[in-house]
Amino acid sequence: MTFVPPDFVSVMPEIFVLSMACAVLVIDVFLKDEQRGITFGLCQLTLLGALLLTLIGYGTDTTVTFNGHFIRDAMGDVLKVGIYVAIAMVLLFSRDYLIARGIHRGEYYVLALLGVLGMMVMVSAASFLTAYLGLELLSLSLYALVAFDRDNAQCSEAAMKYFVLGALASGMLLYGISMIYGTTGSLDLRVVAGAAIENRDGSLLPALGVAFLVVGLAFKLGAVPFHMWLPDVYQGAPTSVTLYVGSAPKLAAFALLMRILVEGLGGLESDWQQMLIVLSVLSIAVGNVIAIAQTNIKRMLAYSTISHVGFILLGIIAGTADGYSAAMFYALTYVLTTVGSFGIIILAGRSGCEVENIQDLRGLNDRSPWFAFLMLVMMMSTAGIPFLVGFYAKFAVLMAIVNVGMVGLAVYAVVLSVVGAFYYLRVVKVMYFDKSEDSIPILAALDTKIVIGANGLILILLGLYPTGLMGVCISALQ
Repeated sequence: MTFVPPDFVSVMPEIFVLSMACAVLVIDVFLKDEQRGITFGLCQLTLLGALLLTLIGYGTDTTVTFNGHFIRDAMGDVLKVGIYVAIAMVLLFSRDYLIARGIHRGEYYVLALLGVLGMMVMVSAASFLTAYLGLELLSLSLYALVAFDRDNAQCSEAAMKYFVLGALASGMLLYGISMIYGTTGSLDLRVVAGAAIENRDGSLLPALGVAFLVVGLAFKLGAVPFHMWLPDVYQGAPTSVTLYVGSAPKLAAFALLMRILVEGLGGLESDWQQMLIVLSVLSIAVGNVIAIAQTNIKRMLAYSTISHVGFILLGIIAGTADGYSAAMFYALTYVLTTVGSFGIIILAGRSGCEVENIQDLRGLNDRSPWFAFLMLVMMMSTAGIPFLVGFYAKFAVLMAIVNVGMVGLAVYAVVLSVVGAFYYLRVVKVMYFDKSEDSIPILAALDTKIVIGANGLILILLGLYPTGLMGVCISALQ
């Protein structure tokens, strides 16, 4: 066998993030609490450096290296850029939140960077081995982040639930991988893809392997009926951690679905497509209906996330290039909207009280008309109101489903989206028509104001001109 040296240029962003995470860990030990801004700045520089390294190689040919375990392609580069931008915004919005609650520690930033590294490995996974390594690196970082406020019993409880259920899902995923490996004799997704095409005879072992893989992936996405952890983790974790959990990891999970199911097990599409239809139908129904009954805003957004996962699955169910690009567009814009929504929630709680319930946002328009308007944009975009990007994202996914003849599934999704618009409108009603007992204006750092404002304006711009980002998604998946 001829030895092929690894292509370190392709993996340079991952090497850079890992090196900087180790450097930040060591440097932070020598910093005092009032110097923690240095750690924050190093993390932002790390994300900027990774962004530049990724953009330098964008548009080049697809590269598979490390003996077939790592792939760098256009889809991976676009999703990595989305991850860098989302996490940079998460860290910015989290900074003052952590300071105000006395938990501004360097471990938060180190775990955040290690989670980013896990997501990057997931996005570029070309084998089951690297997919699992990236997934577990991300998961372990998230478990620790959820329990970051270690003196808070609610955080510890949420982290324990997340850890136990996550371990169960990882076991399911590994069991599925072992079945696929037993059938194909390889962990390389390209080899698995060829074997899956050759063995479309409906044998039981590959079908069982696919079933266990879908269960493990559905848990990481938070799809029904594997969603039990999501509302508890969203509610129990510090809001800055909830923001992290609910944003960029969804892009990594989408990438994992594309790598494993579409690229690796495309020959078994008839098996996993039916499973995804069930997951999508249940997720859209349960997410939208149960969200109506929630009074805690983080739990409400958790169930909202479940319904949006159902829409992302619809694009993959379509099984076409249009469907995949629509699902990718949906995932990117959903993450952008989620970051903005939780950013406003974090800012609204600056006066010393945590924003937990929807009623805590009452009278937000009186306290800050600008932030209330931005939250209005976030909620309306998430609900799919026309002329905002959320509407176009839903429309693209539904058109992909209709084009493959699944009209009934598209009608079902539209009806439940209309039902789900109620709980978004309730947030708007509380902000604009209820009176607040607190007249203290919302204060925020200048950089935070600029970024949160740009976030809202980008959602409006993408709603008016979505073809730019959609074109990037289409070209990335060609």
